[in-house]
Amino acid sequence: MKLEKILDNLNSLEKNSFIKIIDNIIGNGAKNSKEIDKIISESDKSGLKNLDNVVISKIFGLIENEFSQLIKTEFVNTSSQLDILTDIIVRDGNCIMKQDWFARLYETEIKTINKKIKELQKNVEDPKSEISESRKRDYKIYKSCVHTAFHNDIENNREAKITDDELSILLTLSKQLGLSQEEVKLINYLILPAKKAEIDNVINELKNLGVIFYSKKTSTIYVADEMVRVLRKIRGKEVADKFFRRILRSFREPQINLICKNHNIDRKLTFEQKIKEIINEGISFTDVLTEDVHKDNTNLSDKKKFINELWSKNLNLSPALKGTTLEDKIENILAYFDAIEKDEKVGISIDGYEKLLTELSETLPKLNAQVKSEFEIQEENALKSELLLDYNIKPRDILDLINLTDLSAFIKAREIKSRGNDIENILDAYKDSENLYIENYINIGCRDLNTLKENGIRIKEADLGIKFEELTKTIFSQLGLNVDEKLKKELNTKKDKIDILLNLGNNELFIVECKTVKESGYNKFSSISRQVGSYFKLAEAKGYRVSKILIVAPEFSNDFITDCEMDSELNLSLLTASSLMKILEGFKKAKKHKQFPHKLLMRDVLIQEDRIIKAIQK
Repeated sequence: MKLEKILDNLNSLEKNSFIKIIDNIIGNGAKNSKEIDKIISESDKSGLKNLDNVVISKIFGLIENEFSQLIKTEFVNTSSQLDILTDIIVRDGNCIMKQDWFARLYETEIKTINKKIKELQKNVEDPKSEISESRKRDYKIYKSCVHTAFHNDIENNREAKITDDELSILLTLSKQLGLSQEEVKLINYLILPAKKAEIDNVINELKNLGVIFYSKKTSTIYVADEMVRVLRKIRGKEVADKFFRRILRSFREPQINLICKNHNIDRKLTFEQKIKEIINEGISFTDVLTEDVHKDNTNLSDKKKFINELWSKNLNLSPALKGTTLEDKIENILAYFDAIEKDEKVGISIDGYEKLLTELSETLPKLNAQVKSEFEIQEENALKSELLLDYNIKPRDILDLINLTDLSAFIKAREIKSRGNDIENILDAYKDSENLYIENYINIGCRDLNTLKENGIRIKEADLGIKFEELTKTIFSQLGLNVDEKLKKELNTKKDKIDILLNLGNNELFIVECKTVKESGYNKFSSISRQVGSYFKLAEAKGYRVSKILIVAPEFSNDFITDCEMDSELNLSLLTASSLMKILEGFKKAKKHKQFPHKLLMRDVLIQEDRIIKAIQK
């Protein structure tokens, strides 16, 4: 669940700890303080606690690095068990939990750790165990260093703790030894045993750190999606478990066995059990792709070839994976999954998702139990689209859990096309094209073909500009404005073709120009000023008054915004695709106006959706 939405569910007291932390970070000179001050000054209200939740979310995005550093320092406190608690709350499906459910997960985690510690000690001491002598040596080296880092304070009559410097060295050591998160955690707790704390104290500690929110009224713990990503990064988990699972399931079993061998995982387990253990061990995603999945002495060229095939064949993505070095290629894979996770779009329409879940449960009656178990969901019926989307679990994530045999059975039972990729065929069968395109409006504007493909949209790159224009028309129509195609045809010439014409009546017009942009913000002022200037003259020559020219694009560069502000002839305003979508959502929610009040678009050069949404909701 997004931070903004969580804040909407809480009272001021429940948000207080989080607000205080943000306030302290800003007060200590945040890197983006100028931008933060601008956002606060543009708000009608004073003080962070009085700001809209949308604004607070924006500010958190600007102080995320400082917040991350603050949390990192808490890991030094070995008695805080922050590593254990973080590993629980960053798991897929644990972003919303009742207090009793969290207590159960915490208790189970402590028991599991203590059990694993005993097993590790036994295996290290047993000369006949499957752990290699070299691996035993790695464990002993790391254990000795942790022992020294913690106990050297006692010897010097100081409070026993691991300092920032010591922690940094230990992290470097564990990485060089190739230890997984789980191995590190178990060895750490060999030195300082993990004892179960009172759950109320645990919740208060996490709340005061700002990493969770707690509603006393409903006894519910909330962890924002933004916070999950911060905590996951701190713990060295590069991707969400669901994406790691997707990668691992695309491997052959001998490749999975290689990973298990390198990390002391029982190779006698089933294929799915081994994948689950790899994920639970906290093994580095990068290490898996660079080292663990390859046989000894695999050369660099073969590793690159493997990564390229993983992208194009296993994940079925195009164009070819960018990057010269192996590290670059893996970084681009990580960036791909990061973009997917942040994308709020479902991949199919919401109605389609609900229908898919209903029919999956009819054909595969054990799926509900599987989803509950895999994502640790407390609710009895987990197969509800609204519930799963609150947990950021999308249709593709559900289908990734289902084995190939069951997928084939479902396809056959529902008479879905079986040729090609099973998962893509299922998603195609349940998508609602019109709603789906609207939901992916921003991705189309950004020309993000891979994310579009992930979300069930197949479109040629050459058609993206036209589709963006069509969707922009649809959105303005849904705002109740008159998109006048007839008048546009009358005004257009062979040379000058207006994208969208909004007829406001009384010979008053808005001209809308749509621009897609692939990477950075739109920045072609001289070109577009000549273009829309020609449209302006066309309309004026026919006796119409152009009161506003709107440029709609995914984003604009700072230079472009400045150039528009300096232009005194064309009366330009800039509207980002995301702002237009939010305005549409606000308009629908308000249900106050039959037609969007177009004068709200007259004030700003770069249109601020917050101000407009406030105005239409009054």
